[in-house]
Amino acid sequence: MLTRRTVLAGMLASTAFPAALRAATEPYVLGTLFPMTGLLSELGSIYTAATALGLEHVAQDKRLSQPIVLKAQDSQSTPQGGAVGMSKLANVDRAPYVLVGLTGVAKAAEPIATRAKVVMVNGGGVGPDLAGLSPYFWNIIPLANQELPTAFSWMKRNEIRRVALIYLDDPLGNALRKGLQDGLPAIGAALVGEFSAAPSAQQFSAMIAKIRETKPDLVYVASYGTQQTQIFKQLRDNGITQPLMTYSVGGTPSVAALPESEGLLFTSQVADWDAKDPLTRRFVEGWRARHKDNPSTYAQNYYNAVLLYAQLIERLEKEGKPLNGDTLREGLATGTFDLVGGRARFSPSGAIDMPTQLNRVQNGKFEKVS
Repeated sequence: MLTRRTVLAGMLASTAFPAALRAATEPYVLGTLFPMTGLLSELGSIYTAATALGLEHVAQDKRLSQPIVLKAQDSQSTPQGGAVGMSKLANVDRAPYVLVGLTGVAKAAEPIATRAKVVMVNGGGVGPDLAGLSPYFWNIIPLANQELPTAFSWMKRNEIRRVALIYLDDPLGNALRKGLQDGLPAIGAALVGEFSAAPSAQQFSAMIAKIRETKPDLVYVASYGTQQTQIFKQLRDNGITQPLMTYSVGGTPSVAALPESEGLLFTSQVADWDAKDPLTRRFVEGWRARHKDNPSTYAQNYYNAVLLYAQLIERLEKEGKPLNGDTLREGLATGTFDLVGGRARFSPSGAIDMPTQLNRVQNGKFEKVS
């Protein structure tokens, strides 16, 4: 089981290097702004474990003239925590490259990072408005609007005509609501009920009674964390038998472990853990050795984000250029990168171009549907 203590211990070990070398060189700084406490700490543990594995592999490769050291701040899963953490990373730790997650946290931290010319790389938030958020903001995860076409294709094939939506009243939930409103008519379907939930809400019986009255063919859930698992549980406990669907957050271990999640459908980027390319094999084997299970796509994203930083640094070293927010941004805008999942390039809006797939929870595991 991933815990904050074991993950951070691994990170410290993976980035350790002789004291003499530290004295002779100035290490590169990698910042992380993850939810290490609060309702979404499970996600923060996954993000951090993947970052640790990436740093370990980069250190083993010895392709950089200086080591990378980690500076971690806890976003506490809140916009305020994100703003405070980013301020420390930019102004105290002087991190030129920071990994972030969660749409609301990223949007709160972005103005501080942009003013300080700190490159932010998001591997967990999928709000469509994260595309083009800032010249210094980059997404290494497909955003929700990139996942929805895969969901729509399945709905069309399975003649889904009536969709009820439960959405968190935050930037992510509202973005998915708009995506469904815009996309469903094109496949001959419609939203027959839209039900918002406050971030602190945990009881949904009254809402579920109203959902039952809409007679949906499918219920789409746009939430995350413990609230999302409560919604899944209470939907089934209150007699909703229709298919349930969500976005990439459905691929977290707590969802798979929930009996009421059996059969849940969720979209994500393509993830083939049996792929034979060396990068994927090294990542998957390293993860399995440490955690005795397959990785999630979130782990893939943050591992890739570390590889991306190392590749950018390596290019800057070869070109004799300084490492700062502007040179990193230039490299991201013009380069192609070898990552787990294949060679990647970013669009002018800062979104990664990566195919998506539909998955299902089956017997406590994730399996690809299409």
